[in-house]
Amino acid sequence: MTPWTESVPPWREDEGGRRLTGEMVWFNNAKDFGFIATATGERLHVAGSAFRDGRPEGRCSGLVVTFRATDAEEARTAEDVVFVDDAAPRRARSRRSGHR
Repeated sequence: MTPWTESVPPWREDEGGRRLTGEMVWFNNAKDFGFIATATGERLHVAGSAFRDGRPEGRCSGLVVTFRATDAEEARTAEDVVFVDDAAPRRARSRRSGHR
């Protein structure tokens, strides 16, 4: 299990019913697709058009999302993807140049 699964439930309820929770693995803006990892370890394909509030800009790896899974012709995909605002904020890495 990844560390984010300890503080985020595997699903959430909203006005439309149950939504799955996952973590963005990566998203390529040029190719307009990426992948989401679920709490069970499944990787779901996500197209740029599947994001409710528009495609992610910049680095989104590790961000928590909620979504609905659909069975496509070849594999399960994520639809109606929303970034979770109340997830624990990520800390920037400390860089040290070695010079004092």
